[in-house]
Parts: sequence; C-alpha cells; structure tokens
Amino acid sequence: MKQLSFFLVFVAVANLAVLAMPAGTGTPAAFPAAQALQPDSCQVTTPNGIVAGSSEQNEKSHGNALLSVGPFGLWPNGTVVFKPGGAGFQTQEGALGMKFGWTRGIRGKLNVTGRRIDADAPPLRFETGTPNSDSGFLASYLIFSTPGCWEVTAQVGDRVDSKMKFVTRVEKIGDGPAWRR
Repeated sequence: MKQLSFFLVFVAVANLAVLAMPAGTGTPAAFPAAQALQPDSCQVTTPNGIVAGSSEQNEKSHGNALLSVGPFGLWPNGTVVFKPGGAGFQTQEGALGMKFGWTRGIRGKLNVTGRRIDADAPPLRFETGTPNSDSGFLASYLIFSTPGCWEVTAQVGDRVDSKMKFVTRVEKIGDGPAWRR
C-alpha cells in the first residue's frame, strides 16, 4: 500500500511538472537557464483539450468544465496572425480584432478581459453581437490594441470556479488584414 501511495504522489508531481513547462520547450518553467535559451519570451498557452459542458475532448480547445475557448480553440502555435488577405480586422485606431468562440457549460454572462504582458498597452476589448447570458456556444471578437504577448482572462458571471486564462502572441504582418472597421 505504501508503494502505491508513493507511486501516485510521484505521478501527480510529474504531471504538475509537465503542466509548468513553457509551450514547446520540453523543459520545466522552474529552470530559468532553460528559459533563457528561448528566443521568444511570450510563453503561450498550450491547449488542454477541455470542452466546457462536455466529456468530449478537442485538441485545440482550452479551459475547464464550465468555460472553454473553442470549439475552434486557440490559434496554432499560440499566435494570432494578422496579415494581408488573412482573417481579422483593424480598427481606425489600429487595434487588431479576431473572432474567438467560447463554450459555456453553465448559464451566465461571459466576462472577458485582457492585458498585454510584455509592454504597456491599452486593455483588450471584448465584443459579442449576440445575447450573452445563455450556456453553450458564444461567438465574440477579441480586439487587441497592439501586437505583443497578451494574457486573456474569462469568467462566467460571478462563478470564480469558471475562471480561465490563456496567453497568446499577437502578430501583425505588413499592413495586416484588409478589412477595416
């Protein structure tokens, strides 16, 4: 019995170490020297596969049982790319907007905030054109004031247990998307 307990603790610690690993490095975040080898300091979130309100997994989805970004999930390599002929739009002020889908496993208003974590910038804006109080899928726009490394936080109503975060890199290539808003 002692060996089984030790084994279970070992497996739990090993899993926590993997979760603490920066995306794509293969080395735990606790080792600063390993982080220094990375050319990019934006530690983007790797999707965890969780789809809110479902036992189904989706390799691009990220969140918890009550709230997830998806079903389309996070962008490939954690980078939202704005390029000529590509998806998204630019505002008159030069902010960059992209569609993000959310899945809510519970009823309530989705609240989304965001901040640039690698430099000062105005906060992220969240817009949705549909009622925002049901459960299930909700389409939205996340509008990033500048390119950079962004932390996005979302929560359904006052349900702290629904709170989720992800980090994404926002990149603008050339003049960005042609669609202006």
